[in-house]
Amino acid sequence: MLIIMKIDATRAEVDRVSGKVRSLGYVPHEIPGERRVAIGITGNRSKLDPGVFLNLAGVAEAIAVSKPYKLVSREMKKENTVVRVGDEEIGGHEIAFIAGPCSVESRGQIIEMAWMLKELGVKFLRGGAYKPRTSPYSFQGMKLEGLEYLAEAGNLTGLKIVTEVKDTATLPAVAAVSDILQVGARNMQNYSLLEALGTTARPVLLKRGISATIEEFLMAAEYILSGGNYDVILCERGIRTFEPSTRFTLDLNAVPIVKKQSHLPLIVDPSHGVGVWDAVPSMALAAVAAGADGLIIETHAHPGSALSDGYQSLKPSTLKPLMERLRRISEVMDRGFCAPVSPGAEVI
Repeated sequence: MLIIMKIDATRAEVDRVSGKVRSLGYVPHEIPGERRVAIGITGNRSKLDPGVFLNLAGVAEAIAVSKPYKLVSREMKKENTVVRVGDEEIGGHEIAFIAGPCSVESRGQIIEMAWMLKELGVKFLRGGAYKPRTSPYSFQGMKLEGLEYLAEAGNLTGLKIVTEVKDTATLPAVAAVSDILQVGARNMQNYSLLEALGTTARPVLLKRGISATIEEFLMAAEYILSGGNYDVILCERGIRTFEPSTRFTLDLNAVPIVKKQSHLPLIVDPSHGVGVWDAVPSMALAAVAAGADGLIIETHAHPGSALSDGYQSLKPSTLKPLMERLRRISEVMDRGFCAPVSPGAEVI
């Protein structure tokens, strides 16, 4: 249920409604809007009677929410959510752009890449320190040492750090370094991790599972919001289909569907979506045209020697012209893009 407060509702009236919700055994979630406050109600007790709230001072409406994902739903919040990451934001007017290697491989590698991306106007640096892999024999990441190198790269360049958290045990260490906590496709339904992230004061980038429906995707996000963390960024990264010519099938159908059903920002990962580097630019452009709020693209200075996912990674020299094309298509979509590439920037 969603309680809509009157435009002139006082702080005391909002608090009184929240108190009434708690007294009935439910959990209130205050949702500030452009003109008025709403209070979302979650819980698994018996069905609530709207009349319980309509007579309370300051209440304008009590509306039933039909979607199983209550807090994530556009029914609960009409306005788009903008996730603020320091002085940057995702879900606002500007298309967010996240780039970097799949894995942190050495101190020199990640710092070199951070400076290259900084020169291109990128504001968010991705790189995995902990790498959940299908095979136990694949490179699992540099772990704590990788986190140290990411922290140094961020401090030197001012880029915001995006890195994956794979379990609750390593969450505190990753949260101490990362500006955005990434949940990989394999962990989309790791409910213990999702619950822990709900109590963490860090934005979360939640990737869609490889076989997850859109409803399952949004329900996973609901776990995080229900814990009190409303700074969730959704990420479409491709799903498994019968088509073998690409690593996955990038489901751009999901972009307008998710944007219609949820107020959360949605970005797209074309690198994992197709898994073939020369198809990434086309799918990145298509994602922005479909209405995505941002992109996360794997970039490596030397893809041929990458310890993971080199074949789907772009070189900085390929990324530079792509960013110019993305800037132009963003303008067509009435969106902004990150700062212009420095005229003298030289990339390999």
